[in-house]
Amino acid sequence: MSTGTEGQATAVSKPSDSRLVTEQGTTTIASTVVQKIAGLSAREIPGVYDLGGGAARAFNALRERIPGASGSVGQGVSVEVGEKQSAVDLQIVVEYGVSIADLAQAVRANVINSIEQMTGLEVVEVNITVNDVHLPSDDDEQGEGAPARVQ
Repeated sequence: MSTGTEGQATAVSKPSDSRLVTEQGTTTIASTVVQKIAGLSAREIPGVYDLGGGAARAFNALRERIPGASGSVGQGVSVEVGEKQSAVDLQIVVEYGVSIADLAQAVRANVINSIEQMTGLEVVEVNITVNDVHLPSDDDEQGEGAPARVQ
């Protein structure tokens, strides 16, 4: 797959490739597995407040109030998974005061490392969209809240 032109990807046989497709059989990794790994590894980085857009976070908050239901670790994460490669798109909310460029770099590195170590898939790209900035005052407003409209 080498094209010889600068800037184009050149296929390099990595040890991880041979672990998924062998003479004895093929290992297929579901996109939900990669999605969960990416979501959990993104949340590990200090400065990431939450994942997902406003509507997804609101829906997840409602889901958590249902007995027996839990939030989705894949919220704010979309992935494409092939036989040997994967690509990840993340939507994140950052804490106020954090360097977004440094945070994005740390999130990207952790997501790539986690996916490649756990699955053997090569991560070709991790695109990050910052949807919001979480302010410390947002927590105060949620804790006190207005009196209930219905008693």
